Amino acid sequence: MATIPPLTTFKALSFDCYGTLIDWESGLLRDLSPILSRLVPSHPWSTNPTLALSRFNDLSDALEISNPSLTYASNLRQSFAALAAEAGVSLPFRRREHEVAAAAEEEEEKEEEKDIGTGPSRWAAFPDTIAALERLSKHYKLIILSNVDRANISAATATGQEQQEEEGEKNGGGALKDVKFAAIYTAEEIGSYKPSHTNFQYLFKRAKEDLGIDWGKGELLHVARSLVADHVPAKELGLRSVWISRGGEREEGYGVGGNLDKLQRQGKLGFEWQFGTLGEMAEEVERQFGEVE
Repeated sequence: MATIPPLTTFKALSFDCYGTLIDWESGLLRDLSPILSRLVPSHPWSTNPTLALSRFNDLSDALEISNPSLTYASNLRQSFAALAAEAGVSLPFRRREHEVAAAAEEEEEKEEEKDIGTGPSRWAAFPDTIAALERLSKHYKLIILSNVDRANISAATATGQEQQEEEGEKNGGGALKDVKFAAIYTAEEIGSYKPSHTNFQYLFKRAKEDLGIDWGKGELLHVARSLVADHVPAKELGLRSVWISRGGEREEGYGVGGNLDKLQRQGKLGFEWQFGTLGEMAEEVERQFGEVE
């Protein structure tokens, strides 16, 4: 049995961003509300909105495979339209009479329906993310390997000043504005989506060229929530990884990251560390570095 190395032996961490650092499921579910709010109360998605989230993810995954050059923003919009069609909800949305009256009375208070394609630029980070990344940055170079397009992830990592210069208006910055990443690699520039090995091979090549990080020498550790998109290909490629479970160790918390029990029985997972949150990982990293200092 292979020996698991200390966390102190790595020089860089590569992260899946959405689902690991940013709360993808909660953000997306809010952006699906224009569809869900128009369903009859007896519809299965009304009683269990996570079913709609799961179906949306299936539609999105299918597009990633059939059209890998499609940007994630366009993928979101097309998946949204397909989900609406399956639910029998017409696009563009037409308000019912009582909704029109309510909108007229509460025009200033009613939040406009947001473009789901820009969702990743708006969705919030998990409560532990920023502090954990700041602690981890003391010991590692931080890299993002994401399926999200460059425009969205740039907005999520931009400072308020950077966004103001881009948009010409006051803005407080993105969800990850307080974190300095050494590199950000996206599916858009790679031309394919995880779990394709191409994305990880791109990561290996660019991390070595840009940052001097050699994954073949054990200098890179991958950190992710998604089992299917990240940990399955990590095992296939021999990349060491950390699972940030965020409740995914329980069946009711599997979400869209994958079925833990099924994937384990199939022998498709090889992560060597597991933490409930990124904050817990940061604590263990500091403990281990404290022992060698």
